[in-house]
Amino acid sequence: MKNILAIACLFPLLAGAQKHEQACSVFYNINALLQSEHFNPKPTDDSLSAYVFNRIMREMDDNRMLLLQEEVDLLSKHKYKIDDYITGNDCSFFTDFISVYKTALERNTDIISEIVYDGINLNSTDSIYYSKEHFPYRTSKEQLKKFIGKKIVYDVLEDIAKLSKNRDSLKAQIPAMENSIKAKIADAYMCRTEALLNPKEGLDQNIYHRFYEAFCSYFDPHTNYFNYDEKSTFISAVSDENYSLGIYVSQNENEEIIIQEVVPGGPAYKTQKVDKGDQILKLASENTEYPVTCASLETITNIVFSDAYRTVELTLRKNDGTVYTVNLEKKVMRSEDNTVYSFVIGDTLPMGYVKIPSFYTARDENSFHGCADDVAREIAKLNEENINGLIIDLQFNGGGSMEEVTKLAGMFIDFGPLTVVTGRNRSRNVIKDYLRGSIYNGPIVILVNGFSASASEFFTGVMQDYGRAIVAGNTTMGKATMQTIFQLQQNNPTDFVKVTIDKFYRITGKSNQYIGIVPDIEIPSYLNDFLPRENTDATALANDSIDVRLKFRKEKLDYRDYAIKQSRERISQDADFNEILSVNKTIKKMYEEDKAPVALNFDGVFNDVHTMDAIWKSISTFEDKLQISYIKTPRDTYQRIMYDDFLVNTNEYREKLVKTNPYIKEGINILTDIYNLENK
Repeated sequence: MKNILAIACLFPLLAGAQKHEQACSVFYNINALLQSEHFNPKPTDDSLSAYVFNRIMREMDDNRMLLLQEEVDLLSKHKYKIDDYITGNDCSFFTDFISVYKTALERNTDIISEIVYDGINLNSTDSIYYSKEHFPYRTSKEQLKKFIGKKIVYDVLEDIAKLSKNRDSLKAQIPAMENSIKAKIADAYMCRTEALLNPKEGLDQNIYHRFYEAFCSYFDPHTNYFNYDEKSTFISAVSDENYSLGIYVSQNENEEIIIQEVVPGGPAYKTQKVDKGDQILKLASENTEYPVTCASLETITNIVFSDAYRTVELTLRKNDGTVYTVNLEKKVMRSEDNTVYSFVIGDTLPMGYVKIPSFYTARDENSFHGCADDVAREIAKLNEENINGLIIDLQFNGGGSMEEVTKLAGMFIDFGPLTVVTGRNRSRNVIKDYLRGSIYNGPIVILVNGFSASASEFFTGVMQDYGRAIVAGNTTMGKATMQTIFQLQQNNPTDFVKVTIDKFYRITGKSNQYIGIVPDIEIPSYLNDFLPRENTDATALANDSIDVRLKFRKEKLDYRDYAIKQSRERISQDADFNEILSVNKTIKKMYEEDKAPVALNFDGVFNDVHTMDAIWKSISTFEDKLQISYIKTPRDTYQRIMYDDFLVNTNEYREKLVKTNPYIKEGINILTDIYNLENK
């Protein structure tokens, strides 16, 4: 009898092992690849296990609304063993994670159904509490039900409060609207749980994928696992023409779908209603509605970008709470939004302005529209306009092709070393510019911010080290590493890993990895202290320096100290920049202090929802303020676009961005100071 029982118990273990065999193979191969190719491989030990476990637990239940303490205890036995499982090719542990997660989601569905059946009471005397630390896991279904019930009440009241800033008007409307909003919120909860329980790729694959991603991120933030679709999306160039609504979307930390960019000349742009930062609440197409609270980011992205959905109705909400609807018909659009462009700023004293959105590269061997060549063409146009100085704008430029940025950096120095690249064996390769001469020899201001990363930092560092430019703005992201994509199995193109293989150093031997490029002139910007820079990630590679002795000639700019001093004094006295500092101080205080409990009644939630209204209004007013009065399109560009409506709309949008940008205005002020000093 004992033997029969032992065999019976063995069957589930064998079935689990066989079920996860392919996943285990992928996991093993990822580890082998990273150990052999990563710039700074880490040992497969208990530290790695604990990191992967903790990240998976956060992803499964970050708000502690799903798992019970006993389930956490069950999974915790794996916390320090994942390294052993990987090296031993034993992935039966997946069974526990999949089973617990599935059970928790099914329980969550039952809880929501019970709450809806019992009725959602909007006249609660309860409060909802907040903490910077995680609350403990609940020990019973009843405790979870109470917590989820409070969260649902808050969400219903929040949805009502966001409809208007008029408290009294909303109060009067609550009896008429509360049933529909209760149903809407309950449906959203059920739908989200269903989406987690039955993801498109299957629950098992979803869990595998999460483990792969967590494992890779332990080595550094830029080492990532890709399946075939993700890899294709990452490396594919933007098509010259495709059907588009003219928007890009992203998901913020609250899992809200936000308009990331509005493409000039596109359907959304032409409504004159849709703005960057607006939240998408609902999409409708082909007689089907997709509430964002339910649909996945993948579904939203498919509706926005797929050719299958030609007409789409969007319901959106602005930061001030205004809700509006637009009907959009997709149109074929060209990818002009991500290319280099230029303007002449100033009538009596013209200055050049070049925007580099990214360091893109040519799409094929027969075309010549890589970033470096495009910049050279724009500067040639500006030189024909007799400019007296040049702004190179790298704000929000997240990087791109190292080949392009190397080529571009060489265009602004006479000749010499540009960077030192080191690999995993710490071998050093000095990248040099061998071509004498530069495309522009006048004064240059480079604008950067916390989103300027990688290739942007490379270029800025070269220009700073050679004394070719004054850098203004904010400290950059701090990424000084390079990655390449490997296919895990030669004959099976389904799994890929983007691996950090190199680190680059400035020609002084210093690195901007982790610390970023520090500007010569710091200019205040909203929420700068809260940006996700490299130094906010626990697994980011550390900053260090190497001992190098490279010969290069640094420009001695007689105007440098004077221009920096004048700019700093001007910024310190500028009302707009001081307002930014004041708002940032208020936000920081709100962030650092413990948030008071919120009463679960309409007044309590209304006050909580509208706490930031004044701040958003201040930011919106600042962003819309006219900063630059005169701007001109270079003659060559104007002649090319004048008969193309799309390009004209694109150009008008870019003009607006420049005219309302205070950082560009300060760049012009710096160049004007230099001109005045040199022409006394």
